[in-house]
Amino acid sequence: MSTAVKQARWPRQIPYIIASEACERFSFYGMRNILTPFLMTALLLSVPEHLRAGEAKDVFHSFVIGVYFFPLLGGWLADRYLGKYNTILWLSIVYVIGHLFLALFETSKEGFYTGLFLIALGSGGIKPLVSAFMGDQFDQSNKALAQKAFDIFYFTINFGSFFASLLMPLTLKHFGPAVAFGIPGVLMALATLFFWLGRHRYVHVAPEPKDPHSFLKVVKTALLAKQSGKANGGLYLALVGVALALFSLSQTATLGFVAAFCLALVLLMGFGGAGAAIQLERARGVHPDIAVDGVRSVLRILILFALVTPFWSLFDQKASTWILQANEMSKPDWFEPAMMQALNPLLVMLLIPFNHIVLYPLLERCGVRITALRRMGAGIAFAGLSWIVIGSVQLAMDGGTVMSIVWQVLPYALLTFGEVLVSATGLEFAYSQAPAAMKGTITSFWQLSVTVGNLWVLLANNSIRSETVLSHVAATGLSQTAFLMFFFAGFALVAAAVFALYARSYTMLDNYRAAA
Repeated sequence: MSTAVKQARWPRQIPYIIASEACERFSFYGMRNILTPFLMTALLLSVPEHLRAGEAKDVFHSFVIGVYFFPLLGGWLADRYLGKYNTILWLSIVYVIGHLFLALFETSKEGFYTGLFLIALGSGGIKPLVSAFMGDQFDQSNKALAQKAFDIFYFTINFGSFFASLLMPLTLKHFGPAVAFGIPGVLMALATLFFWLGRHRYVHVAPEPKDPHSFLKVVKTALLAKQSGKANGGLYLALVGVALALFSLSQTATLGFVAAFCLALVLLMGFGGAGAAIQLERARGVHPDIAVDGVRSVLRILILFALVTPFWSLFDQKASTWILQANEMSKPDWFEPAMMQALNPLLVMLLIPFNHIVLYPLLERCGVRITALRRMGAGIAFAGLSWIVIGSVQLAMDGGTVMSIVWQVLPYALLTFGEVLVSATGLEFAYSQAPAAMKGTITSFWQLSVTVGNLWVLLANNSIRSETVLSHVAATGLSQTAFLMFFFAGFALVAAAVFALYARSYTMLDNYRAAA
């Protein structure tokens, strides 16, 4: 056997990460997939019935926004101070405490929402780090195995999610919320234990020292540097972002704190990043070329991440909008609407091996090159198609036709196929494209795209409550629900087209660490 073949071996520590992730995903999806039904049938009973569904969706998507916002904190802590292993371990303990709060405070909004906050902090904080930490276990000698490892990683996520989605709605119905929220807490404790057991086998990449040529410092130099004979257009653009962000924060009473804060963050990042890109060459000389070129690469990555956000707008509503639709569909008495969520991870576990064994080789033989960016663009488009189908089902229901819950199978299949193309691919893409000093941070930006996607949902739900928008919706002859479904479908299809155009000019990078 050649030396190269001997070197290309699976790292022995990967099973500890996979086992931990399986338990953590059962924990997370176990509580997430019963959150909307619990809010509708217990915690929000004091809310008038005609407003309850909207309030439940707002709480759910605010929670998801938090989950995918805190990766910024986790990535920063790991990259600058604690390292990935320590950050994952300590935030996992916070995560367990959050589950305890859900189980103990099932009748208290304050206590329950505190538990949701702690879970968002713990789950969100470790989210970008577990996949990045797994990537650290590979080097140039076995990087060819990394994509398979990420697919197994994603398969495991859905293995845990499948059983959680199937069992937890029944547990909530027959044993109550204390048990239904307590079981995920036990699984999260096991996840923490499994991760800790592998501590002596892991490759530990130390936090990068404070860098005078870091991403933010290069951006700051680019924005503030003056150049003779040239206007400071980039700086002015960034200041527009600051003004718009302040305006967003002033709308907290209208939008709610979570939506207003996240919108402000998006505006700062969007306008600030665009301004920095315009003036980035001004940072040369103050910072080395490698740092400036690295910032340019990161900014290009963030554009792709931004174009993925509409996918998450559609995907995460399967646990809110689609469950609410399922409540109104015909189904067996024993079947809980939230149990349809189990179809998603089941299909993922079938589609990942199908794609690698059948679909991708077949397309390659037909002359179609399957790249990461092509997968992701196609995945966004398939999500849009799924919402055209679910919107058509809603039209039939609005017309008085009694629809079986079986009609949700096709949109679930289309959405899940899109998920496999976008999410499983995106994990490895984010790691491979990130400079060494920003592995956790760039992966956290990938997670932040989910926050922004859920932000669009909150803003859309908020907008449709205004009298002006309601009158326009009424003029279309569609119900509010159907109108929003087709709106989100169009949103995703437009994003898929723009993503495909931008991806054609993107240059792929290879930022795996050198072999030991």
